[in-house]
Amino acid sequence: MEKNNINIHNKLIKKCKKGDSKAQFEIYELYYKAMYNTSLRIVKNTDAAEDIMQESFLSAFNKIDTYKENVSFGAWLKKIVINKSLDYIKKEKNFETISIDEFGNDIKDDDFKIDYEEQKKQIENIVSGINTLPDSYRVILSLYLLEGYDHEEIGEILNITSSTSRSQLTRGKRKLLETLKQA
Repeated sequence: MEKNNINIHNKLIKKCKKGDSKAQFEIYELYYKAMYNTSLRIVKNTDAAEDIMQESFLSAFNKIDTYKENVSFGAWLKKIVINKSLDYIKKEKNFETISIDEFGNDIKDDDFKIDYEEQKKQIENIVSGINTLPDSYRVILSLYLLEGYDHEEIGEILNITSSTSRSQLTRGKRKLLETLKQA
């Protein structure tokens, strides 16, 4: 057993680096559902998410020699999936973010407190509401709330500043609340 969980599948990864197709299939079996769901939350299209997930695995196996074992393989693969999903959105929908400088800082996080007494029902409503948002809000909300990325990481992924990520998250929350109030 390894001391840390970062490289929990280290033996399989080493076999993948040698071109072992059985090891690649095992890695695929371990991660495909999570990677599909990650892509689906971003692109909102089952066929596209399936294609992106498949392309991501092919890309990962083709570039596995570039994988550095300082992060988990799952995190490395997820970044590939997210980037390919964002590329899909950019290609299909002309995805743009809005700079914080255009609107200022008049929004406070305290404006977004939600009572979670009926958590399961509300979580379904929230996920459904997120899926109705414009891409720029939906992607950042998904990356931040569902995938667990911080604003600096989101900024790197989307090639925006962390402050733009924060403002888009805040606006996305506001829009989400408006959507949920109307439901």
